[in-house]
Amino acid sequence: MRRGTYSIVAHDADTGELGVAVQSHWFAVGPVVPWVQTGVGAVCTQSVIDPGYGPRVLELLQDGAAAAAALEGLVATDALARYRQVGVVDAGGRVAAHTGAACIAYAGHTCGAGFGALANMMASPEVWRAMARAFETAVGPLSRRLLAALQAAEAHGGDVRGRQSAALVVAPGSGEAWRRRVDLRVDDDPEPLAELERLHDLADAYELATQGDELAGQGRHDEAGDRYRRAAALAPDNHELLFWAGLAAAQSGDMPTALRRVRRAIELHPGWRDLLERLEPDIAPAARAVRDALG
Repeated sequence: MRRGTYSIVAHDADTGELGVAVQSHWFAVGPVVPWVQTGVGAVCTQSVIDPGYGPRVLELLQDGAAAAAALEGLVATDALARYRQVGVVDAGGRVAAHTGAACIAYAGHTCGAGFGALANMMASPEVWRAMARAFETAVGPLSRRLLAALQAAEAHGGDVRGRQSAALVVAPGSGEAWRRRVDLRVDDDPEPLAELERLHDLADAYELATQGDELAGQGRHDEAGDRYRRAAALAPDNHELLFWAGLAAAQSGDMPTALRRVRRAIELHPGWRDLLERLEPDIAPAARAVRDALG
């Protein structure tokens, strides 16, 4: 099964984060191409795909192998290696890539400091080089630089068949193996990269809201309110974030803004009015004042 795909694996030397970003004209590319493990490495496996490369390479990396040794060992024993395309980065930022001679043109890869960009069945032979340039010049967190690489691939023609699905996975530099900084998938969409970026914005908003919940649980309601406001600004049409940002405004003494936000959230989803009646002061100190003002 031949799947035209472009992807990038990368390591952030400052944070230790490891990540993969991928786009393909194939349904649900997310479950099969990207493989990431905290503190171990990241793998993308594509073309005539063998998803087993992901867990096998990660196991070898965890046992102490470097990226090149782990990949070379598997390729050497793979009867279909000429059809495979695989990229690997380990927790030390060492990179290896393989593009089999039978991958459908245009196909190739470029490796740089801490990253590898790979593509096959492309509309242009510039795709993987454009990805590399975009990643190297982008700024911001690893996840945003990976997205910049995908956008550059698309700007240079992308998959010759078009667009369908995409995924972005980033693991933190340390911690339990299952932890993820970002884990987003678009399984079927006419513009998967635009949808992936929208989901990333929403994920950032919910991360801020989660921080707000944690601060509120500690009784630090002013700080929590700041997080809720910032979350709502990132996703202004999300009624959940709008509701909590409204309560945060009330907590800071801005009742007109609070009522405007809460009323809008209730318009979008009436269940927020029911929830407002149930909130106790230790959870939302301003809830009673908002209830009274709403009448």
